[in-house]
Amino acid sequence: MPLYALEELKKRNILSSSKEEAFAALHNWDGQYGMARDEQVAPDGDWQTWLFLAGRGAGKTRSGAEWIRSRVKHGYRYIGFIAPTAADCRDVMVEGPSGVLNVGCDQDGVGRPVYEPSKRRVTWPNGASATMFSAEEPDRLRGPQHDTIWADELAAWYDAQHVWDMAMFGLRVGVHPQVMVSTTPRPIALIRDLIASPTTNVTRATTFANRANLAPSFFDSIIKKYNNTHLGRQELMGEVIDEMLGALWTRAIVDAARDGRRSELARTVVAVDPAVTANPTSNLTGIVVAAVGKDKRGYVIDDLSGRYSPDAWARKAVMAFDEHDADRIVAEGNQGGELVRMNLNTVRPNLPIRIVHASRSKQARAEPVAALYEQKKVTHVKPFPELEDQLCTWEPLSGDESPDRLDALVWAMTDLMLKHIQTPPMIAPVIVGTPRVWPGDNREW
Repeated sequence: MPLYALEELKKRNILSSSKEEAFAALHNWDGQYGMARDEQVAPDGDWQTWLFLAGRGAGKTRSGAEWIRSRVKHGYRYIGFIAPTAADCRDVMVEGPSGVLNVGCDQDGVGRPVYEPSKRRVTWPNGASATMFSAEEPDRLRGPQHDTIWADELAAWYDAQHVWDMAMFGLRVGVHPQVMVSTTPRPIALIRDLIASPTTNVTRATTFANRANLAPSFFDSIIKKYNNTHLGRQELMGEVIDEMLGALWTRAIVDAARDGRRSELARTVVAVDPAVTANPTSNLTGIVVAAVGKDKRGYVIDDLSGRYSPDAWARKAVMAFDEHDADRIVAEGNQGGELVRMNLNTVRPNLPIRIVHASRSKQARAEPVAALYEQKKVTHVKPFPELEDQLCTWEPLSGDESPDRLDALVWAMTDLMLKHIQTPPMIAPVIVGTPRVWPGDNREW
């Protein structure tokens, strides 16, 4: 029996009661003497989405598992579990200490569910069943229909918006289908959209609210280190931090870039920051289309970043090159410049390609581009939620690698607007193909 459960039973003076009474007390979640805190119980009202934003260790998983138990008890039958990975779904939502297998109780009228790993399915005695999904495979959500979905750690999903869209298309069975999202927040566009939606009911909890059930050493070390920091506010307090302290871009700067200006374009590039691998957990390949106008302003035209195989990202870059009538592809070659060039030329020979190599820190390369934004010299021709989130949340001094979309943007703007002051001999670009000429100028770019 966990220590917190033992302490709970002591407080209720039922340690001397029968084994059955003690067991039932431990599984009394939201009754008169239930173990749940108010914010861990599904809110009243006619909502479609319950968004439970909480810090690490605040009890999100137990809340989700208990909500599922309640839905099963009330007759809901077609349930979906979605986690960042298949292992997360199994290890946390199903088999974890607070997963559905461990909150099940034979005395509650629902009964203990049975887990069938080969079928990715959990089944209750009354016939209700839950199918497990990974956010890494959103297309598996095409076809299945649900009356109940539990979405865990949504802020950590790859391509969260696409996965969410696929899930919502299937939330169509029964009188009142609902979804519960349990997540530590990050300032991604989907989280902000859900918070703003009139069909969402938001509850919040901090790590401190569940202190009695967490190891004292956790508070002695982790809490002391991160409390009152921006990262601590996000990971411990469950706050949505729209911008991180130390980020080179702020929301105000990025919002100002969407100013509606548009000039005739003088030169356009497709910038590529290739990923090293193409497995489901690898980084994205950053692909950003940008231009400089005849008004000397920079324009961010499109963000086509994604998780692609080498052939797929090369084809995507060449497609963007054609669609936007670009002058050159600029690609980072730190992971193998010749391979990057060959990959692009396999799709189309004789492309004008500039292979660039990073000899300075990512912060040093990004700072001049951020300065262009501060000087209001860059325009976003439309909103780019994922790219803008990366701009405002990457902290150079955190030690985290700069994100893929941000890297591609930096390479594009450097080539378009800063190359003349940022080309030391050791990173001289390698040009392949026939160079184009800047309109009205004799310089080759």
